[in-house]
Amino acid sequence: MTSKIKIDLPFFISVVILALAGFLIFNSASLGLLTGNGATYGSVTWNQTFFGLFLGTIALLITARIPYTFYKTYAFYIFLATIIATLLVFVPHIGFAHGGAKRWLSIGSFSLQPSEFLKIGYAIYFSAWMATAKDKVKTFSKGFLPFLLITAVVGAILLKQPDTDTFLVAMCGGLAIFIAAGGRWRYIVATGLIAIVGIGIIALARPYVMSRITTFMHPQSDALGSGYQIQQSMIALGSGGLYGRGYGQSIQKFNFLPEPIGDSIFAVAGEEFGFIGTTLLILFFVFFALRGLTIARDAKDTFGRLLAVGIVILIISQAFINIGAMSNILPLSGIPLPFVSHGGTSLLITLAEVGIMLNISKGMKKEKKV
Repeated sequence: MTSKIKIDLPFFISVVILALAGFLIFNSASLGLLTGNGATYGSVTWNQTFFGLFLGTIALLITARIPYTFYKTYAFYIFLATIIATLLVFVPHIGFAHGGAKRWLSIGSFSLQPSEFLKIGYAIYFSAWMATAKDKVKTFSKGFLPFLLITAVVGAILLKQPDTDTFLVAMCGGLAIFIAAGGRWRYIVATGLIAIVGIGIIALARPYVMSRITTFMHPQSDALGSGYQIQQSMIALGSGGLYGRGYGQSIQKFNFLPEPIGDSIFAVAGEEFGFIGTTLLILFFVFFALRGLTIARDAKDTFGRLLAVGIVILIISQAFINIGAMSNILPLSGIPLPFVSHGGTSLLITLAEVGIMLNISKGMKKEKKV
């Protein structure tokens, strides 16, 4: 029989699998903290469980019920609010720095990273702009120029922190929205050239970016310095072999891998679950992306289509930048693996974005067979 399903069930199932698998991997990786400070282990697992998974699930249920057209109506105000929230990191006694970067807000006994809000605020506003412009997105003044200006605002804030990786992810999402809206290929190529020049300028201006690039090209040149993380990651992935050491059996997470619960968590997964396990994890991300793009294709209006594309690319580009970096396919980044790495704010926002996707899927044009 033919009937309408309220949400896209395959997409939802892929999210549940990624979230549960991510939680299990995270808990195993967190055991590496016990060699240092047990209280730290307790605090990070509490943060991930309560602020990430629990509150994230609540956020998903709420955003799944809010008609996505609401975001188009208030797109500018949402974007403005996320800009203001992100700028607060520069306010003394509210924002605080870690590792030389000002990316966090201190609210009571917990902290959050407002750039996660800025990414989705940017995607919402830019999707609304492109949907309103319609066929004019092919022009310079209504299409390419707004893309450059809106992206430049986000870039100026994130690069000031500095948070180059988050800006790269946001730009991937914005470019995907621009392409889906019908932007001309000459402007897309121009964006690529601007990005290459921009990365070159940033690398020259910021030694740590240049160090990442040179380490990527010559990972063994400074194995105990700039190349240490990638060397330890490759040892972990290689130690996992085909089937892995087994859940909880990673050795590299104990005093070897830097940030085993952060951007190095894929290496922990590789050591414990091997090539087969990490391949399955990647395939779930691929299925998530393909199903999300199907939701975008069948959305009932342009805004829903563009917003769905933006959300999917924000999440999936971050995932593959992280996986690529830990596999030495891309330069190292400090970006977390969605659904898996430590970061309550990141998981909360990711699940909230999934809720928006589910709401968009309620209006899919095509009926499904059940």
